[in-house]
Amino acid sequence: MNNRAQAYTDEILAQLMGDLESDLVERKANFTGSAPESVREAVCAFANDLPGHGRPGVIFIGVDEHGHPTGLPITDELLRTLADIKTDGNITPPPTLTVSKHHLRGADVAVIQVWPADSPPVRYKGRIYIRIGPRRGIASAQDERILNEKRRFRDRPFDVHPVEQAKLSDLDLRRFELEYLPALLPPDLLAANERSLEERLAAAKMLDSVERQTPTVLGLLIIGKNTRDFLPGAYIQFLRIDGNTLEDDIIDAQEITGTVSDQIRLLDAKLAAHNRISVDIASHTVESRHPQYPLPALHQLTRNALLHRTYEGVNAPVRIYWFNDRIEIISPGGPYGAVTIENFGQPGVTDYRNPNLAEAMRVLGFVQRFGVGIALARKWLRENGNPEPEFYPTPSHVLVIVRSV
Repeated sequence: MNNRAQAYTDEILAQLMGDLESDLVERKANFTGSAPESVREAVCAFANDLPGHGRPGVIFIGVDEHGHPTGLPITDELLRTLADIKTDGNITPPPTLTVSKHHLRGADVAVIQVWPADSPPVRYKGRIYIRIGPRRGIASAQDERILNEKRRFRDRPFDVHPVEQAKLSDLDLRRFELEYLPALLPPDLLAANERSLEERLAAAKMLDSVERQTPTVLGLLIIGKNTRDFLPGAYIQFLRIDGNTLEDDIIDAQEITGTVSDQIRLLDAKLAAHNRISVDIASHTVESRHPQYPLPALHQLTRNALLHRTYEGVNAPVRIYWFNDRIEIISPGGPYGAVTIENFGQPGVTDYRNPNLAEAMRVLGFVQRFGVGIALARKWLRENGNPEPEFYPTPSHVLVIVRSV
């Protein structure tokens, strides 16, 4: 959570609820009709904090435009639906927000508090929303430049730190224009975009700024020509071992390199090639086929390893060791932020060491929702007959063990 401002007290929330002039407040009488869309736009705008308040923006649900409670029932289901705004993958990078029920002015209301992002711009469905006085709007080219300039080096996640040794020529600009931009921007914005290539790269956080044109860690991970020249640990070490210990024979070994997209695609092919399918014709009237491992579960767990690993100050890769009886996935970097060794893997507990990489993986289609990868992996493993995945987080790495069916 942004540490420059604390959550508001009930006293301050009650004042903001009735302050019709404040550009830190949005009010919704209910959460039906167009409200879910406009609330997400408001979350995006408050996260961008174009006016530079440095304080949370507030969205009241169950409050009319005049600041009066509507009596809307504030149920647990409503609160869960509002909390899903953070993780449904439509706002990227994932915003920092809290959702809670408060008793204000004699009635219960739902309150969303949205902290300013450390690394703007933040997008909702590819569009950058900002607050313009008491209303919302789409950012202009000048607004985007201001948001880019607001990134402060000491506050930024490592994934958007500039890599001083790198140059613009180290980025694959054709790949950016043909692969990343069309996935990032809606077609109408892409067609109307009059910004220079350097401005587009900076807005996508691939460059530090238009003026400096220094590639960021994110730029090298997503469109770098030779990513490991600058981030030595940014690769996957894959081993297929014919046995159950590291002393047994290795039948396949590969260092999987390239951009994050390249690594995911090559690894997916490697996982599919080694996944044995068993055929059961005895216990059913219809032939039944069961893979040794459900591939969607392996995809979730390996992509989590790439997304949540640390890229800062380490030369260690993500390691995937496929034994005869299990797969071990080892990701450099322990739990981060709100995720601890004690609560690792618990439903609803998530944080992002690399929030901008999360955004890019969402843009490229490798992540559909945030914070549900482990739950989905558990579901697919269970349905396939595999044991529960085992998680062993430490301060320096996370080990996941997936056992064979």
